[in-house]
Amino acid sequence: MTGGPVHGTWEPEPAARWEDAFLSGNGHHGALVFGDPRADRTVVTHHTLVRPDGDDEHRRPPRLAAGLPALQDRLLAGDTTAAEDFTDGRPLQWVRPFHPAFQIRLNRPPDDTGHPYRRSVDFTTGETTATRSRWTSRVFVSRADDVIVQHVTAPHLTLDVSLDPRLPGAPARLGIGHGAVLTPEGALLSLRARYPGSDLAYTGVTLIAVTGGTTKLVPPGVLVEGATEVLLLTRVRRHTGDLDVTAEGRALRDLADGDFPDGPDGAPEGTPQHTPHDAPAGTPYDVLLHRHLAAHRTAYDRVTLDLAAAPAERALPGSALLARPRSAALLERLFAAGRYHLLSASGLLPPRLTGLWTGDWNTAWSGAFTTNANLNLQTASAAAAALPEVTEAHAALVHRQLPDWRDNARAIFGTRGIVAPSHTDGECGHTYHFSREYPLHLWTAGADWLLKPLVDHDETYGTRDPRTVAALAEAALFYEDFLTRTDADGRLAVVPSYSPENRPANASWGTVDAAMDLSAARHALRTAADHHPEHADRWRALTDRLPPHRINADGALAEWARPGLADTYDHRHLSHLYGVWPLDEITPHDTPELAAAARRALELRGAENDSAHGHLHHALVAARLGDGARVAHALGRVLDGDYFHASLMSAHYPHRDVYNADAAHALPAVLVEMLVQSTPGRLVLLPALPATCPEGELRGVRTRFGATLDLTWTPDGSATAVLRPDRTHRIDLRTPSGAEPLDLVAGEDRVISVKTR
Repeated sequence: MTGGPVHGTWEPEPAARWEDAFLSGNGHHGALVFGDPRADRTVVTHHTLVRPDGDDEHRRPPRLAAGLPALQDRLLAGDTTAAEDFTDGRPLQWVRPFHPAFQIRLNRPPDDTGHPYRRSVDFTTGETTATRSRWTSRVFVSRADDVIVQHVTAPHLTLDVSLDPRLPGAPARLGIGHGAVLTPEGALLSLRARYPGSDLAYTGVTLIAVTGGTTKLVPPGVLVEGATEVLLLTRVRRHTGDLDVTAEGRALRDLADGDFPDGPDGAPEGTPQHTPHDAPAGTPYDVLLHRHLAAHRTAYDRVTLDLAAAPAERALPGSALLARPRSAALLERLFAAGRYHLLSASGLLPPRLTGLWTGDWNTAWSGAFTTNANLNLQTASAAAAALPEVTEAHAALVHRQLPDWRDNARAIFGTRGIVAPSHTDGECGHTYHFSREYPLHLWTAGADWLLKPLVDHDETYGTRDPRTVAALAEAALFYEDFLTRTDADGRLAVVPSYSPENRPANASWGTVDAAMDLSAARHALRTAADHHPEHADRWRALTDRLPPHRINADGALAEWARPGLADTYDHRHLSHLYGVWPLDEITPHDTPELAAAARRALELRGAENDSAHGHLHHALVAARLGDGARVAHALGRVLDGDYFHASLMSAHYPHRDVYNADAAHALPAVLVEMLVQSTPGRLVLLPALPATCPEGELRGVRTRFGATLDLTWTPDGSATAVLRPDRTHRIDLRTPSGAEPLDLVAGEDRVISVKTR
């Protein structure tokens, strides 16, 4: 390999749309950077910014448990529409929408536009940079100090600086209050926004430190004239009552002065702290960047993908590269961008449907966490692509909401244990988003689906988080109470059952024995048994009584195991193939007949409305089934479909329709899965290598048996893997050449040579 892939992207023009703005984030704050030297804007976001609605009562799960036995009787008796009545009559209620805070505006007088312009984002540092002539603006969001940092330099710099809440969709009755005071270093700006009809508000505070020139108040902001550099430090907080802006300003001033507290005010929990003496001499910007890099660069650099792309294509701006959908350089850059954006969106919470970013208050699907597909697809690469920061953010969401999940189980099903919602705003974990066409309150697989990444993490790093161990027991307790009804053959029935977000061709949405529900119940009970030997016999006995998957008349794995329920093939979700991915229940190695049926189900599956998550979910399942051609086809649907903005953030639909992080964040997982797959006892090398990727190198991936792996493959059909295990044990090695046992010794590298064909 020569030159290596590009770890960043660039454009020759400022962003005209917020969707094209370059992104930075630390999992708490986000920044969308337009990079316009005449009217530079940075939109500020924060994971906590969800619009209140003033009504907590409707955010409770429906109290339906008393009617559950009657519903089960009707469904088991063959009443295919019985579940449509299993409701408390409420209309569809969306979770509280995610929204942006405001934009930082830096306006300059008109200047010579003949100079070339360039804006870029460096994935290794999280910096966005815009330059023209001698003007430079750099922005990053610090993982160490939880602050948005912007540094502008130019000779005789003149800037009109303000905090502007006027963003698309902002409520007309949003109560805005501006503050601006001069300070010894420059000025302190604040913007308070109080939500209509609520005691909640959010306040942004920006410290402006000016070198040279003068600063004067020009409400609602300040005018800087004749300066050589300007440093802006910004934080936003959601709160009740009034925020102490003076104290916030003092904390920002300490950062600008290099006075770093042991536990910085507002810094993300668990971020490494550094004392001033380990930072290099330089500007305050340089010192803050150095502190940030210890966390950000360390995480980003763990894994790289090199597909031997042409140097000329690697040099192209992102928008030009997107016009070459078959380019290896495009896949390299999207892999890098996906890991960068996923890391940047994960901290306080995992990524939302929009990651951590939006420039519009009217965010599609509330900018929520949609847990029946999208969240797990976005975070699918976390374990293998060595981003434990993402899994830690995912765990934070899960464990914070467990009390609400218990409420769901009691209210809807009358059981102990936990039931996860399909939609959450990040604060409330109650199930209240459902309707006749989307009876998401019937979905019982969510807890297993959301706990699976936490189990993968523990397997990967050889640990057992006691919180995860406890949550697994609660998932099993739910099934112990819920699985009480039997079918005509005496097998346990999952009733009611729901396959997100599909319905049988000859029945209503709520029914019996959806394949996903069966797989989730088996996996939850067996995983809990592995972690709780004192209950293992009881929980494993339950799994033995569940019905097997059904193969339908088309030879496909049926979406509903209940005989008589006909499949609906044209749908964006692939919930019934949960046993293939992410579970290891159905594999070509262990269950070849079911794997063949799953492959047939994948062949028959339509794309419905061309949702990006559907195509990449298809690719992940195909990779597990060893179908490289189908992986390439699914990837091609996304790459050919114009799903990516110039920012390399993605859209939900073709032609960049609806800003959405699914494709951007899930694509790295597809590229890893087609090259390397692992379980605690197995390594699969090159299971689904497409012909479109004849050469490459994947470095730093993690396996679920506790080893780091580097993989290189060449056009002549040879490949080499280097394993660096931290545990001693025997695994099953699977390659295109066959299967063999492989003994690993902790601390001893193993070099494996294989043929790709």
